[in-house]
Amino acid sequence: MKIAVLSDGGWGSSLALLLVDNKHEVWQWGPFEDYIDEMKESRRNERFLKGAVLPDELKLTANMAEAVEGAEIVLMASPTQYARGTIEQLAKAGLKKEQILLNVAKGIEMDTLKRISEIVDDYIDDVNYVALSGPSHAEEVFRKVPTLVVVAAENIESAEKVQRAFNNENFRVYTSVDVIGVELGGALKNVLAIAAGICDGMELGDNAKAALLTRGVSEMARFGEMLGGQAETFSGLSGLGDIIVTCTSGHSRNRHVGEELGRGKKLDEIIKDMGMVVAEGVATAKSAYELSQKIKLNVPIFQEVYLSLYEGKDPRVAVRDLMTRDVRSEHR
Repeated sequence: MKIAVLSDGGWGSSLALLLVDNKHEVWQWGPFEDYIDEMKESRRNERFLKGAVLPDELKLTANMAEAVEGAEIVLMASPTQYARGTIEQLAKAGLKKEQILLNVAKGIEMDTLKRISEIVDDYIDDVNYVALSGPSHAEEVFRKVPTLVVVAAENIESAEKVQRAFNNENFRVYTSVDVIGVELGGALKNVLAIAAGICDGMELGDNAKAALLTRGVSEMARFGEMLGGQAETFSGLSGLGDIIVTCTSGHSRNRHVGEELGRGKKLDEIIKDMGMVVAEGVATAKSAYELSQKIKLNVPIFQEVYLSLYEGKDPRVAVRDLMTRDVRSEHR
């Protein structure tokens, strides 16, 4: 089948290569024609996926309508804070009702506090939407190491179609109908990864990090239930699975941000040093905090990450404040 990949980034490229391996007709779109021309010439994506060779079977274009026309699945991998622009272009390109829109980005839009599916609804009526999430570093998917993910859709047949398109001996796909939970798990774990990085940067040890991740899962599940998701989703691949990989891996950009904060660096300096690399959790921390205030949800770990990032709170003080909260039952 024809599949369009709307991204020239590392995650989009890794998935495009996987789909080529699965014998699909894959069209990869990027927003900058000069960079697409460079990729066509070199058959590489050195800026975002070093070492990858782009096979001749992978078609590259800067014309979104060309990529999308006739595609059964349209995969969107734009970073969340830029997704609205891509979705608006996609609406103009003419996404059809029978086409599946598969989102693989993770985050909550800062200005509106919306998930990707909610942004899509602003532009496209009656969309056939699927969300993909789980512990899946782009670098490891590219290297073809075993990876498991979940795809969620209100229409389970759409999720199953995506499952069949992507599944292979190195990339195993499960299905779900909990779109809200899967989207929130993928977004919120990035904030928790910043908290885990702070633990590492401050050298707080294994006990503290284990407690942080455990209580963080609890906060994420409460978030999900309040917004219409299912609590059990957060113990699955898009919740606990993604938390483990993002909070413990050297690949994690979000954990890196937290680690540098824990060592005393300021956020502006950290972001400058990272260059073009996007850490979604920085923006999502603000969105999640504001959303928790809006729905009156008590999520102290997420609150302290926000205060450390945006209000200049010393992470050492944040840790002290978490440890000196009023005592309570674990499951209340």
